[in-house]
Amino acid sequence: METIESIKYWLGEHSTISLIIKYIVWVIFILILIQLAKRTLKKNLPSTETRYKSQKIVETIGYFLLIILSISYFTGNIKDLTLAIGLLTAGITITLQELILSVAGSLFIFFVKVYQPGDRIEINGIKGDVIDINSMYTTMMEIGQWVSSDNYSGRIVKLSNAFVFKGPVYNYSQDFPFIWDELNLPVHYGSDVELAKKKIIEVAQEVLSDYVRNSVEKWNHVVKKYYIEDAVVEPTLAITLTDNWIEFNLRYIVDYKKRRVTKNKLHELIKKAFDDSGGKVELSSSTVEIVRIPMVDVKK
Repeated sequence: METIESIKYWLGEHSTISLIIKYIVWVIFILILIQLAKRTLKKNLPSTETRYKSQKIVETIGYFLLIILSISYFTGNIKDLTLAIGLLTAGITITLQELILSVAGSLFIFFVKVYQPGDRIEINGIKGDVIDINSMYTTMMEIGQWVSSDNYSGRIVKLSNAFVFKGPVYNYSQDFPFIWDELNLPVHYGSDVELAKKKIIEVAQEVLSDYVRNSVEKWNHVVKKYYIEDAVVEPTLAITLTDNWIEFNLRYIVDYKKRRVTKNKLHELIKKAFDDSGGKVELSSSTVEIVRIPMVDVKK
């Protein structure tokens, strides 16, 4: 009888074991609800972006409910929530600085819109496309490193959200999804300079017309939003005289994801235009040309 009474006591309504069991049941119940809601949204929402954002909202609400449940359950009164949070924060701030900064960073990223999934950014010396953001980490598909230009390296990088407070964040796609790029062309001295200029500009206008047209509205939005001077988005050409050749510098605007393919197309079409000039325009190179061989008198 004493054993049965002890079991009833330990499993009583207000016993510690009973409270822990009820708490675990509630936690499991909320976690199951989160997973069911995420699966339902994943099946029923057609848009990838809407599906992703909806799942993140459900996940955030669920974890917030778990925090409320944990604090109110063990303090015994929801009114003690503020006091409990204050005491908890004071106790763990020093030991969990990185964790707190990561959570604060995720809130900062969300509300200030520093970046979002799909953006191309550079942070802490790492460049890539953002593919996921959670309460702790930003996940990126890395660009560059041993791979030339803006190609994927194949590595997925997880970066603490705390880094948004520790240095600059370069965003290639927010507000203005275009970048300026340059192309240097060495032209042989003696070439028809005016013809070379004409052919380069014609090719640039042909290849870049869509980028110029689409970037005008975006740039006007940037000028209105920020304290910044207006800029020329049409292709511009500058000439520099060097010791070896006439250098033509083409500056142009391009979609941040199409920099490599655009530069390749410009090179191909400009080379073809020069070849079709009938020798009037020739590309130069840093080769050594021997113009006179000195005579050597072997009899001496």
